[in-house]
Amino acid sequence: MGTGVLFDSTLCIGCQECEAGCAAANDLPWNDEMVNQAKASDLKFTYVKTVDDDKFMRHLCMHCEDPSCVSVCPVGALTKTADGPVVYDADKCMGCRYCMVACPFGVPKYEWTSLKPRIRKCTGCPERIAKGEPTACSEACPTGATITGEREAMLAEANRRIQENPDGYYPHVFGSTEVGGTTTLFLSSVPFETFGLRASYPDDPLPMLTHRALSKIPSVVTVGFVLLGGIWWITNRRDVVAAAEADKRKEEE
Repeated sequence: MGTGVLFDSTLCIGCQECEAGCAAANDLPWNDEMVNQAKASDLKFTYVKTVDDDKFMRHLCMHCEDPSCVSVCPVGALTKTADGPVVYDADKCMGCRYCMVACPFGVPKYEWTSLKPRIRKCTGCPERIAKGEPTACSEACPTGATITGEREAMLAEANRRIQENPDGYYPHVFGSTEVGGTTTLFLSSVPFETFGLRASYPDDPLPMLTHRALSKIPSVVTVGFVLLGGIWWITNRRDVVAAAEADKRKEEE
């Protein structure tokens, strides 16, 4: 069963230790510039968003159960592991950046200033997960706001917290159903739109929506050929009749 990460924003104090832990695990720079950078980039895979000075929400790869970035990658540079993380192989990447367009959460970033650019994003710490260890951000969190475990166990824990403290939580686990479910799950005391997350993500995986649309193409093409064939026959028949009438008039003359 796949591993999941649960972030409970009610326990977050905005210390940014998760950001520092992620930077250390991925050999990313961690300095004053990165501390003050309130957005994800090719040099910062996760950040803590602050609202009203006392509400915090993390931004990181959601590691979708059925990831659209994987489905659109034409060379298999992005893959979903059995353990949960969506991982990236730079040696296979051809730089098309389809994944950046396909991701509903705007996660993948591109190394625009590099001479050999790569796609960069939260890795989900696959090496740590494979050894049964928590993600680097979970290990670094001093309050337990971010924890790692089996996804179903994390989802059950999130629902338990909501049931035991309904006044303290917004009654939904973000990632439980969005785009078919995600490996990263969020809890919050306020609606997730407060932090800029959309409330209108479909419950179906995005690759499934694409499949449904593309599956109709053969029928549309077939109908189109029939219509075009009919138009050609009518036009051609009209020309044949006109030619026959012209020949008949010549004979009568």
